Amino acid sequence: MSCTFKTIRRVEFHETDMAGIVHFSNFYKYMEQAEHEYYRSLDMTIVDKQPDGSVIGWPRVSAQCSFESPAFYGDLLEIRLTIERVGVKSLTIEYDFWRDETKIAKGRMKTVCCHFTHGEPMKSIEIPEWIQQKIEDSQHPTT
Repeated sequence: MSCTFKTIRRVEFHETDMAGIVHFSNFYKYMEQAEHEYYRSLDMTIVDKQPDGSVIGWPRVSAQCSFESPAFYGDLLEIRLTIERVGVKSLTIEYDFWRDETKIAKGRMKTVCCHFTHGEPMKSIEIPEWIQQKIEDSQHPTT
């Protein structure tokens, strides 16, 4: 059984169009912000600096979002993040957006674990065991 990470964010005026409706592009930003909060809840970061100065990070491979109802300036949106799949090198995350009992949108993002060394091209790597363990622990919390 998977566990869902939840976060709340208020729609800001600058995120809306002239009708006061959230511009679709902001949902991708909301997904990324929720992802960052999820990593922080695991005592991690999206950019993990290594002792040798290199970095482990998560570039996006794909992102999509479908919309069911508009969100408006001032709305409080609950973003529910669920790990859909942990691959050997990739992570697929689902995002559900709610305003009270109204489903606003559903998104999905796939990222790949990569190693970045200054002056070299990025390289996809297997998700390190310590990261896999933190994700696994978050999906099966102890009671």
